[in-house]
Amino acid sequence: MNDSPAVSPRKCLSDGVVLTQDDVLHQKDRASSQRMSSSTDVFQNLALEDWIEANIDLEQRSILLLWRNSPAVVIGRHQNPWAECDLPSMKKAYDRKRNLKVITEALRHLRPELDVHATDRLDILLNGCLKISGSASRLSRKSSYHHCTLLHSANRSSLSALLRPSCPGINSHATPSVPSPVANLLDHVPSLQWEELLEGLVVQYQKEFGISSVPTLIDPTDESVFPGLSRAATELCSWDWTFGKTPKFSVQTVIDLKDKETCAALTIEVKNGLILQCELDVPAEWIPEHLSKELANTLIGERFCRQRAAAAVSELLRCERIEMQTRIHQLSLALVSAIG
Repeated sequence: MNDSPAVSPRKCLSDGVVLTQDDVLHQKDRASSQRMSSSTDVFQNLALEDWIEANIDLEQRSILLLWRNSPAVVIGRHQNPWAECDLPSMKKAYDRKRNLKVITEALRHLRPELDVHATDRLDILLNGCLKISGSASRLSRKSSYHHCTLLHSANRSSLSALLRPSCPGINSHATPSVPSPVANLLDHVPSLQWEELLEGLVVQYQKEFGISSVPTLIDPTDESVFPGLSRAATELCSWDWTFGKTPKFSVQTVIDLKDKETCAALTIEVKNGLILQCELDVPAEWIPEHLSKELANTLIGERFCRQRAAAAVSELLRCERIEMQTRIHQLSLALVSAIG
């Protein structure tokens, strides 16, 4: 091994050396070599085998490759995993119900009179019917996380007013929410203050998972501790994230023109938050067909939002002759109001 950094950019490890791609590919002076992987990821090490076979001339040299994997079962590419392995036993379950147990047990310890339990939908109900917690989780190959809501003192009037469709006639394959009656903990146990609730959750978490560390206050805005977090937060605030990630949907509705009880049929196709197609069926005696088509076409490619729709149709209003502007204006207002 050459220890001189001027000759080869290597550094010593306790069990070998780290080599550059140039080292691995061009050691033609050796008929054989030994390599030890620093990774314990079975997927990386299997990929490393393939990489060596694809990138090194093994007719000219031989290689001994050694590695140590984290616990894993490796079977042949043409074997049947269902026939070879007990798959349910191999999958380490991420027990979300255990997390919910932390919450329910904490509440019972804080206020024994509370009747709370977790459901199969991973909600928490109070008195068997009032939802006080919902949850969501992200499960990946290497890690998982689970977050839960807990209604302590939310404004239920605002919650009820806001959780309703912003425009009628939406057809979508997106996962719909399941409406449930909700309650605040404070409505049923007025003495349960926020600080007491937090402390109770920490104590129960420590008990459940055998942890004795003291909670630490953190500041998500501190880029020196969480580099890149502010960029991620900015992305979450963006229109593209909030609306642009929405699964494809359509809107089919009837809009009232408020003129001699005239109505128009509106059909809109939306993908990634953008209007792909817009059709506006207005009685020809109320407005010329070419104008209703032109109005619909002005929305194609725009974001599905009232501000963009209003800006798009305002240009058409400026271009039309005076006698048609009133009805175009009426139609435009009705069209914009139909967009959430």
